[in-house]
Amino acid sequence: MTEIRRITVLGAGTMGHGIAHAAIATGYDTRMFDVSRAALDKGRSGVETILRKGVELGKVAPGEAEAMLRRLVTTSDPAGALGEADLVIEAAPERIDLKLQLFADIERLAPKHAIVASNTSALSITEMAATLSHPGRVAGMHFFNPVHKMKLIEIVQALESGPDTLQTIEDVSRRMGKETVLVRESPGFITTRVNASLGNEAFFMLMEGVASARDIDKALKLGLNHPMGPFELVDLVGLDTRLSILQYLHGILGEKYRPCPLLVQHVKAGRLGRKVGRGVYDY
Repeated sequence: MTEIRRITVLGAGTMGHGIAHAAIATGYDTRMFDVSRAALDKGRSGVETILRKGVELGKVAPGEAEAMLRRLVTTSDPAGALGEADLVIEAAPERIDLKLQLFADIERLAPKHAIVASNTSALSITEMAATLSHPGRVAGMHFFNPVHKMKLIEIVQALESGPDTLQTIEDVSRRMGKETVLVRESPGFITTRVNASLGNEAFFMLMEGVASARDIDKALKLGLNHPMGPFELVDLVGLDTRLSILQYLHGILGEKYRPCPLLVQHVKAGRLGRKVGRGVYDY
């Protein structure tokens, strides 16, 4: 089984920097890659914010936080990011073309022993793995936002994922303090498929005037014990991300996943959620 000492995270966005924080917090030397220097700076700032909050709450000693930051290197050089990786976690936006480009870099630049995981929430890991000469070293490692608070990782078994690959990802997940579930690859896995359906139905209810967004959120939080309402959640995840997932599921699984026209309108209007200051709600 591959011993994991160094982790490379491809992508410095919300999920990427959250995963990088989880890696450095559990002792892994970590490289966070992004093609955008601005994204890298923002991602590093995001990691620093999580650590600073941990120090303020007394969960992390100041010396520990400094040691964690020393384990994090940010780079826009793919060769430097991938050259010595034992585990590569791809955390690019949910576009298969972007992910396949990164997998081409992995094939070309990463060590042949490196385990490769994709953080995709819906796309085909088997399709990504097929671009590598050894697809058995690839599986899904689906984290949840915010990574430092959410306890679950969905480990997704692609068609050719090897047992050592799955066990290595399980061991790393446990070291990060996460609980895991093993999912055979299928569109949307477990959580994304359920969430997409629930969130889409909430948009249909809003469009039909059944209730206001705030009352729909309140009903699910107080009546069904959900920690967040569906509109609060989609604003956090990103309406564009939710729409792309629904479009993907609709194409494969059929009509019950057709995106609500009101969701499509919100995305066309640029109401993408918290990341732009307005979604279903204004921030």
